Amino acid sequence: MIERPEAFNFYGPRTLVGPALQVGDAAPDFQLTNPKLQSVTRADFAGTPLVLSVVPALDTGVCTKQTVRFNAEAAALAGAVNFVTVSADLPFTQTRWCGSNGAEQVTTLSDHRDMNFAQAYGTYLRDFRLESRAVFVIDSNGVIRHVEYVPAAGQEPDYDAVMEVVRTLI
Repeated sequence: MIERPEAFNFYGPRTLVGPALQVGDAAPDFQLTNPKLQSVTRADFAGTPLVLSVVPALDTGVCTKQTVRFNAEAAALAGAVNFVTVSADLPFTQTRWCGSNGAEQVTTLSDHRDMNFAQAYGTYLRDFRLESRAVFVIDSNGVIRHVEYVPAAGQEPDYDAVMEVVRTLI
């Protein structure tokens, strides 16, 4: 795995583990866990654009804002794009959070088992065993069309930039 020590700030500089993906790269495969404890892979979303919204922990302020915002964007697009929130939270926590926050349009998937998504997408904060904040937009052919590694834990992603790319894919 590639380590990028300057890439993320979470209470001081921390090392992100994994590649720094770029626009034009093939989206790596992953295996995540859904609320029913079933495995979900990237192939489960093939043929439809996919927004991967990666957050450290849903029960925090910025992660809540990010997921609620993408839930609203997903509702406005009425199923034309899959919006997935990825975190290392347990699936039970994700389900409770969605119910408490009315997030019914996004899919929450957990990387808690082995952090394989984090290592494949370059979002692994090994010091905390968390995901760093990032957003990836993947087209229906599995090619990355937008990447944003958010440099600070308290900073939100550039929603307008994400949605501009999404609109070109539908």
